[in-house]
Amino acid sequence: MRIFRILTLFFLLISFNGNPVFCQEREISKESIPQSSAKKKHDAELHKIVQLRNKKIISLTIVLVIILFFLFYFFYQNNKLKQKIKRKDVKQKILLNVINSGIDNQEIERKKIASFLHDNISALLSSAGLHLNTFTAQNNIESEEIRKTKAILSEAHDLLRDISHDLVPSLLVRFGLIYALEDLCEKNSNRSINFEFSSTIAADKRYIEKFEMKIYFIVSELFNNIIKHSNAKIAKINLKENQNTFIIKIHDDGIGFNTKKTDATEGFGLNRIRARVKKFKGSFDIISKTNKGTTIKIKIPLPH
Repeated sequence: MRIFRILTLFFLLISFNGNPVFCQEREISKESIPQSSAKKKHDAELHKIVQLRNKKIISLTIVLVIILFFLFYFFYQNNKLKQKIKRKDVKQKILLNVINSGIDNQEIERKKIASFLHDNISALLSSAGLHLNTFTAQNNIESEEIRKTKAILSEAHDLLRDISHDLVPSLLVRFGLIYALEDLCEKNSNRSINFEFSSTIAADKRYIEKFEMKIYFIVSELFNNIIKHSNAKIAKINLKENQNTFIIKIHDDGIGFNTKKTDATEGFGLNRIRARVKKFKGSFDIISKTNKGTTIKIKIPLPH
């Protein structure tokens, strides 16, 4: 707006400076006294000067109008761009809220199902096995069918325990995040890939349950991506704290990928992780080049 005011004042100044010339021209044209040839020549030259000045004023006016037009145009485009960016930010926030809401619901359901399996189904199977053992011991009955039944009950109990631990790892609940992530590295290591764990954080340090759960599943999902897509032989995870920030660094020596061109499945997985990190007001950075491995760095403020 200051530019518009300066240009307007400039235009008025030019117009004001030109007005005496018009007045002078009118005064000269109204003279009725006979003029000599020299006087006529002088008047003609003065008339030309007036015309030239008028042309300059008209030209400057046109230029000012054009400048004002472009200024209004750029102002309009700038506002339009700001509105577009604002709408994009709103859409992104809505998408992140939807993703986070879905993730939160999944984690709540995980805990419910794990608790139901452990506290109800697993307890029922244990009770059935106990009653069967008591019955066979009291009646001194041994048969192939009873032996198979005991084996099936034991196998079902082990499967339920494994499913319950996958939904909500018991090690995470009992001993905390650092132990659980170290155990996750051991579980995922095999002949094809080795996950190396390092941490400067005390192994027995505990955080709030919600924080530990989210960090664990973020790392678990990243490990799954490495196993499925990277073809890596070695993957390393490092944990540390710095200035009230929890830092996770994961590096693999795999084939890498173009971070701007990911397929729909992998891209959705990364978006889910970004949504989780953003909910904690953290940062999520990926450095990857084809055939040169991938490095992922996550920074999340520590909960208070």
